[in-house]
Amino acid sequence: MILHLAVRSEWDDAIASGSYPWSTRGLTLEHVGYVHCSFEHQWRGVRERFYADLRDEELVLLEIDESRLSSKVVVERLDGAPDEFPHIYGPLEVDAVVSTRPVTA
Repeated sequence: MILHLAVRSEWDDAIASGSYPWSTRGLTLEHVGYVHCSFEHQWRGVRERFYADLRDEELVLLEIDESRLSSKVVVERLDGAPDEFPHIYGPLEVDAVVSTRPVTA
């Protein structure tokens, strides 16, 4: 299981449209080339670094079943990251998200 921190309104739009175009905050899969994800021990650091100005209620943590993805997941360290992170090299299909969790700081 891998995780993706999403802006709740963007995830709500994805459920309605069937498509989630985001890689990370403000950047789409088309711009970046992959969807940023994390493991359980990493998501809080991602929240602090990139989403600190948003309230917990504005975010949602997506739990992704890798076996339901059509794209490859690569665990790698990019751009000077402090750790290796999972990246989805293709779309994050809505039906690969098996559950969502509220974000609590």
